[in-house]
Amino acid sequence: MKTVVVTGGAGFIGSHLVDAYIQRGWRVVVIDNLSTGDVRNVHQRAELHAIDVRNADSLIAQIKPDVVSHHAAQVDLRKSVADPAEDAEINIIASIRLLEACANAGVKRFLFASSGGAIYGEPIFAPQSEEHETRPMSPYGCAKFAVEQYMNYYREVRGLSTVAMRYANIYGPRQNAKGEAGVIAIFADRLLRGEPVTINGNGEQTRDFTYVGDVVAANMAITDRDELTGPFNVGTGVETTVNELYETMARIIATAEKPAYGPAKTGEQMRSVLDASKLRRLCSVGQPESLREGLQSTVMAFRKR
Repeated sequence: MKTVVVTGGAGFIGSHLVDAYIQRGWRVVVIDNLSTGDVRNVHQRAELHAIDVRNADSLIAQIKPDVVSHHAAQVDLRKSVADPAEDAEINIIASIRLLEACANAGVKRFLFASSGGAIYGEPIFAPQSEEHETRPMSPYGCAKFAVEQYMNYYREVRGLSTVAMRYANIYGPRQNAKGEAGVIAIFADRLLRGEPVTINGNGEQTRDFTYVGDVVAANMAITDRDELTGPFNVGTGVETTVNELYETMARIIATAEKPAYGPAKTGEQMRSVLDASKLRRLCSVGQPESLREGLQSTVMAFRKR
């Protein structure tokens, strides 16, 4: 039986990956300090270690897993701007310690949750492929890119097979509507409660909204492909404005309420859309879920919750 360690496995994306690995018959070990994750997200057959990823070295040495899927992170861009040093401590230093532990333990494969939008910055061309210039404009984006560079070192010098998954704007069931939540989770929560929704800026900023099921499919497809290394985009290639998103969600929820508009976020990108054709071509990953179908599944999950 193969073993995978999923850091951040009690969180939104991580918990879905835990479910998928268990369905494959793997032993799944979750590392999550539960600061933002929820123990209720963790599959009952997974082994949960409620520790900080910065203290995971000894556990990796003990378990010697086949694969490590690193999804634990400080994911709030605004917090990274407010305290870049703390962001780096969590997102860079902890990742280096984890990479070192994996190299020492003979881990066969290291998967990293990176960020397409935060690494590429405002598009020079769109959709942005893996060849797009990297121009991170936030400490969070800088941290993700820095970890990718350390992964290159561990791959080329230490022999650890590494791959960075550059995610678009991921949404779906289990996403938290509080704190650093994505816009879809916030909209779903407030619309279902009958509360007002405020859009930052004019709502014409675009994003590549990608359903979490497509993230799971991408991770599963690339887990065993040791020969595939480096960065891969995970997205749909479809741009959607925040205004269009709101209109679609309002129709699904059957509300006629109009959104309010507030000040734009300082430094927010106006466009972000990823070309994920490379991964689909090399790993035979299917076409992504349509936005409407993904939103319907997400809204249904929020209603149940």
